[in-house]
Amino acid sequence: MSARRDAEHYLTLFAHVAARPEAELDLGQAALLIAEPEYPDLDVAYYVALLDKVGDEARRRIAGGPGGAPSNPARRLGRLLYEEIGFEGNEREYYDPRNSFLNQVIDRKTGIPVTLAVVYMEVARRAGIDARGIGFPGHFLVQVPDPASGDKTIVDPFTGKVLGDAELRSLLQRATGEKKELSPALLEPIPRRQILMRMLNNLRAIYHQRRDGERLRRTLEQLAVLSPGDDGLRRDLAAVGGRVPPSAGRPPTGQKIVN
Repeated sequence: MSARRDAEHYLTLFAHVAARPEAELDLGQAALLIAEPEYPDLDVAYYVALLDKVGDEARRRIAGGPGGAPSNPARRLGRLLYEEIGFEGNEREYYDPRNSFLNQVIDRKTGIPVTLAVVYMEVARRAGIDARGIGFPGHFLVQVPDPASGDKTIVDPFTGKVLGDAELRSLLQRATGEKKELSPALLEPIPRRQILMRMLNNLRAIYHQRRDGERLRRTLEQLAVLSPGDDGLRRDLAAVGGRVPPSAGRPPTGQKIVN
């Protein structure tokens, strides 16, 4: 099979998975399919099984401490993923494209906020916790519900730490350069497709900066799957000789995406 036909196959598969309704969209699988054109021998099932294994362990720990009392999910997940397994934010090589490929993040145990958030959310989901991604300005976050108390905890996936209002205000000030009050709207979860778009837009910026036309074309084609109505994206795609791929349905709300 030619390289171009391979690329079309990967794109068609990505479009098929991304076309599922929000509640059925497997974020981990879709994120792994983003990486498949870069890693043609990638074994998606292998990485899904790794997430399953960690998720099973997380479920056991969250289910109860002494006497069977449920444990705080955010703190248990943070301890397992960051203190024991060793996931951490990649501060030294923040703009390494490997930080945006989920297989590499799992293998190397390092990444940027959005891909570490995908690991966190997928492990949480397997543990029975509906963790959700938050497109906070300049820094992706995760909202973690506690079924026992009904509380919702905000976690920084770059460090695994629980954030209070003071830390969130500090993050907001760093992102905007201004002192602002926290708006509840800033902490609203975003759809899974927007998380995939955030990952792809990070790669888009990296490949544009590196003038890597082939990888930029591939990334734009994947973005066009998720946002077929974006005229600017179509123009950029045409400029690098790409094609408009199969659509994954209605595009998510447009926004400038970083981290």
